[in-house]
Amino acid sequence: MKETSITIDVTLDENHVPDKLHWSAPDGGISNQETHAVFLSTWDKEMQETSRIDLWSKEMPVDQMRVFVHQTLVGIRNSYMKATQDVEMGEAFQQFCDYFSDEHNLGKAQKTKDSN
Repeated sequence: MKETSITIDVTLDENHVPDKLHWSAPDGGISNQETHAVFLSTWDKEMQETSRIDLWSKEMPVDQMRVFVHQTLVGIRNSYMKATQDVEMGEAFQQFCDYFSDEHNLGKAQKTKDSN
């Protein structure tokens, strides 16, 4: 069995607001890569609940946050479909993703990198 790590380094300003974010995933070839936003969710099997960490730097503009959220929603929809094969809910989720994109004029061709 092998262990690996994914790390997120956060530099805070004097008010404890994220100023800089960097992440590393050595097995994926990522080393100290700058990012401006991170959404991390974990599942607690015993408590049957999700814990979340949502961080974004002061430099993250609202228009890019909208794209980031949209791409995250599309990725969650894709992961849900892969895990459950629930076509009906997947289609409803896709309709919401399309609505979100249309309302913010993001266009249909938003790319996401699959982490699987």
